[in-house]
Formats: sequence, C-alpha cells, structure tokens
Amino acid sequence: MNGDGVVKDERKVAGKPEENEYEYEEEQRMLEELGMYKGKVRLVNSEEPTEETMLLWGIQQPTFSKPNAFARQTSLQLRIDACGRTLSILQSPSNLGTPGVTGSVMWDSGVVLGKFLEHAVESERIHLQGKKVVELGSGCGLVGCVAALLGAQVILTDLPDRLRLLKKNVEANLYGDVRGSATVNELTWGDELDNDMRNPLPDYVLGSDVIYSEGAVVDLIATLLDLSGTQTTVILAGELRNDAILEYFLQAAAEDFTIGRVDQIQWHPDCCSPRVVIYVLVKKQRKL
Repeated sequence: MNGDGVVKDERKVAGKPEENEYEYEEEQRMLEELGMYKGKVRLVNSEEPTEETMLLWGIQQPTFSKPNAFARQTSLQLRIDACGRTLSILQSPSNLGTPGVTGSVMWDSGVVLGKFLEHAVESERIHLQGKKVVELGSGCGLVGCVAALLGAQVILTDLPDRLRLLKKNVEANLYGDVRGSATVNELTWGDELDNDMRNPLPDYVLGSDVIYSEGAVVDLIATLLDLSGTQTTVILAGELRNDAILEYFLQAAAEDFTIGRVDQIQWHPDCCSPRVVIYVLVKKQRKL
C-alpha cells in the first residue's frame, strides 16, 4: 500500500508488467482437477472461444506438422501396443472417400486418446476399474478396447452401418484376461438413449474425432447432456483441422459444460501430436 492508501499490484513492478500479468491470468485459469480427472487442466474461456482456437493454432501450429504420425488410413490393419498387448485394429480404407461415412479408419486423435488413458491410469489421474464408460463414435474401437483392458465396463457406440467393423475389432482384441468388459450398441446422436446407457449414467464419456462438422455439433452436445450426471466426466480428443468448427463446438458446449484443456505434458510421452487436442468437460450444476 502506498502513501495514498492504494494497494500496489506487485505483478506490475518487476519490469515486465504485461508478461507478469499474462502469467498471472494463466495461473488463474489452471485447475488442479476437473470432475474425475485428477490432473491439471487449463480452463477454456467460455466467453471468448476464439481465444482458445487462436492460442492452439498459434502455439501448436497444426498446419505445419505432419499428419498421421500414428495412424495409417491406407492400411487394412493398424497395430498399437497398449496395456501389455499388441492390439490389431482392422480398418476399411475403401470406405474412406464415401460421402457421409466416418469411422472406417483410425485417426491420430484416437491413438492419442487410447494411449492417454493408459498413461493417465498408470499416473493415477484416472481410475477406470469398475467404472461405467460410454464411448461415442467408436469407429474402429481402439479407445473402447483400451478402456476395457484398463478395467472399465464399456459401451462402444456408433451408427448402424459402422457396427460390423466395430464388433470385429472388439472380438479380436478383447480376449483372455481382460480386466473390464465391452459391449457394442447402436447410437445416433440426438436420439433417445437406451436404458442400459443411462441407467445408471456413465462415470466417463469418451470420444475421439467427434467434432468434425458444425451440423453434428448440436446433436453431439445433446447426447453429451443426456449422458452426463453430477459424477460424469467427459474426455474428448480431436484433430485440429478446422478452427471455425472447434470454436463453434466450444461456444455451444460452454453453455452447459465447464471445459478444460489437458496440456501435452500429461499425455503419454510416446504419443503426443501438435495436431491433436484433449478436453475434459463436466456438466454445470444449475442453481435452483
């Protein structure tokens, strides 16, 4: 406090006021945990989602990095080491160019999320043993299979015409000593949920590469809301392809969810990519 009775802002006395103020604001946005994720997250500014996309594209510069660091869409099979075994994920490259068809091949975000879960369990930031998990847009099923191997009771979901490949991969990879379980269900975002998905509500909702078009965002958020209870934690990984679509999603989701971004220092050290982002979302509790 100076002689005029005004409290000094000590952050602005060190010679670099703008830098110190920025660092202070960044610290204020960090949470030690969010929902059932027991790791630090950087809160997304719900009032200015443009700030988040500018930050991501400015720092990570996804357009300058090589795509498909971990996935190969032209291959019929992708091998991923996870949870003490080698998972063999079948793909259908011939469907890749078919209009409206998604989930026929793996993308980096799915590999990153699967390895993130493995690392987070090992680091005790996430506990999946005995937890109910619903995966949205499961596609080839890698993420759901990893979650089952880590002890979760997983429901993998996708559109009706995606289920054949999904079931093949679940059956091929979840053999022998599996700590959890996995079932495959049909789900169209925005439709009413089956009773086994919402009774009880899941502990975790997972999704990779599910933010791919503005047209799908409304139905995706509606389904996330339907699946989210007071104890539900949503973890989404996405490819940084289109800043406008991501911004649209963040702006819409921020109305009902608290959103935090997981810094790559908490990802699996062998599976990081500047083209991928991971968010944790928790449904806001409305005051009566």
